[in-house]
Amino acid sequence: MLIRMVCPAPPGSLYGNRVTALRWTRILRSLGHRITVAGDYDGRPCDLLIALHARKSAGAVFQFREKHPGLPVVVALTGTDLYQDLRRYGTTARVLDAADRIVALQPLAVAELALSLRDKVRVIYQSAEPTRSVGKHSRSFFDVCVAGHLRYVKDPFRTAYSVRRLPPASRIRVFQAGAPIDASAARMAAAEQARNPRYHFLGPLSRTATRRLIARSRVLVLSSRMEGGANVISEAIVDGTPVIASRIPGSVGLLGDDYAGYFPAGDTERLRELLLRTESDTSFYRLLRQQCASRARLFRPDEELKRWRSLLRELPAARQTRK
Repeated sequence: MLIRMVCPAPPGSLYGNRVTALRWTRILRSLGHRITVAGDYDGRPCDLLIALHARKSAGAVFQFREKHPGLPVVVALTGTDLYQDLRRYGTTARVLDAADRIVALQPLAVAELALSLRDKVRVIYQSAEPTRSVGKHSRSFFDVCVAGHLRYVKDPFRTAYSVRRLPPASRIRVFQAGAPIDASAARMAAAEQARNPRYHFLGPLSRTATRRLIARSRVLVLSSRMEGGANVISEAIVDGTPVIASRIPGSVGLLGDDYAGYFPAGDTERLRELLLRTESDTSFYRLLRQQCASRARLFRPDEELKRWRSLLRELPAARQTRK
């Protein structure tokens, strides 16, 4: 099958959509398909269009549907699609209505969609390979990492704020990796590092260096206000690094409703309490590790491949239904 994938994030970008597009490209090629990735649909023939981000890829989807009404379209939902654009833009709902299948990164995404769309949804968890050649945890410090670009939606400095006034006996230090979205974010990171001796801003790292940072850390914190289903959670879990996360649907869908490591989004004091408990309470830390380990099978590469194979096998029937 010849597949064209539309991804709004430009080549070379470290943003989530581009990373997802590259991983899906490898998976689809391993299944024997030919695939090209572009920022828009160029009108050339193909057997299937896959669009990442419903609103930003709307033009490509509508153009493809008009030109090839009998060919299948798969739309992958992002966090902004689910938790922002569906409420603000009618375009997003029209794109999903035009799709034959909708890919969600975690199961709670279904609850955001109209009943008429839910039968189209297929959950495909983002997988990760375990990191190799990782150094040991620090014996002197309890290292916490934050991995993600410095964007408002990520609430990027919440972890730094939470460790400003820890007891002197605490061994917690925070390492943050990610690119500032603008000059203001860069200044905020520099100012926080200057005033907060526990906070270390590493700037943008390569994927390999970021994975090693996560694997060497005792805990990963994901403080986002909104996520579609963050790949950094699966990366941490497969490397045995427990997660502390803001309680938002995109993270609860990956970690489970009964996970013990949640704090209310934006709640600095609750995050501070969780970090201190994770550092000092061995049984609590063990619980987080056990709960994460119980989810690890969801994020295996063979599981992601299996779900893609199953979805692609459904498309001929979906095409007949549309006709």
